Amino acid sequence: MKFGFILFPSKDAIRPGDMGRYLEDRGFESLFYPDHTHIPATTKEYFDVAALPEEFKIGMDPFVALGAAAEATTTLQLGTAVLLVPERDPIVTAKQVASVDVLSDGRMNFGIGPGWIYQEMRNHGINPEDRWEVMRERTEAMREIWTRDVASYHGTFVNFDDVTSWPKPVQRPHPPILVAGNGPNVAKRVVAYGDEWIPMLRPTVLADIVRFKQEVRKPGSDAPIPVTLFGGEVESVDAYAKAGTDRVLFWIRPLPYADAVALIDRIALTLGSRLKDG
Repeated sequence: MKFGFILFPSKDAIRPGDMGRYLEDRGFESLFYPDHTHIPATTKEYFDVAALPEEFKIGMDPFVALGAAAEATTTLQLGTAVLLVPERDPIVTAKQVASVDVLSDGRMNFGIGPGWIYQEMRNHGINPEDRWEVMRERTEAMREIWTRDVASYHGTFVNFDDVTSWPKPVQRPHPPILVAGNGPNVAKRVVAYGDEWIPMLRPTVLADIVRFKQEVRKPGSDAPIPVTLFGGEVESVDAYAKAGTDRVLFWIRPLPYADAVALIDRIALTLGSRLKDG
């Protein structure tokens, strides 16, 4: 099993290049960054944004942070966990993903999700009821852009003809697409337009991972689909491995350099030989 980190990149936190270099030096496999283009000041939805930790509101753009981390590392896997695709233009996002993949020589992982703050979606012109279908169409459209010299896509929410866009990703046909979600339909979505599953830590997630690894396959393949656990706890890594988890991302708060490296070292010490084996 592989181990990585996820945190919001922010002005006062450890810089992405420093974080990437330190993780690579300590033997960790990956660094992922989350995504919020903005946080609404108020919302009347089921979730009160006032209760969100400050880093949700001050995080930098994940692609800028990943570009900095790419230039500072050579082997570390990089990714989004997760990019809120309904809030992102697919033509622009396709170029951003491909650019990070080129800068990293093929180390980009594209974690995607629909978002969960409804007013945030509405501010981007998206009806929350449409978010899953918007995510599907935009992801399919990006795959067309990555894999064709001249791409077209026609759907309910995405329509374009004869688009040319470079660079193309180093990874072929494109970087792995990690589809987020813990609900009953997530397996169908992973099979339909993803390559991996990235669930969040929830009370039933280990049983869900066991069932997913046993039952879910891409058409024409007998190979289990990889699973990245978002927000795992270091004390439970043996249980995650037993369930069939392929990668664990430890969620940490944005910290200054000295505090961040001290935390990384404590986690590395706890993992011990598991880190080397991964």
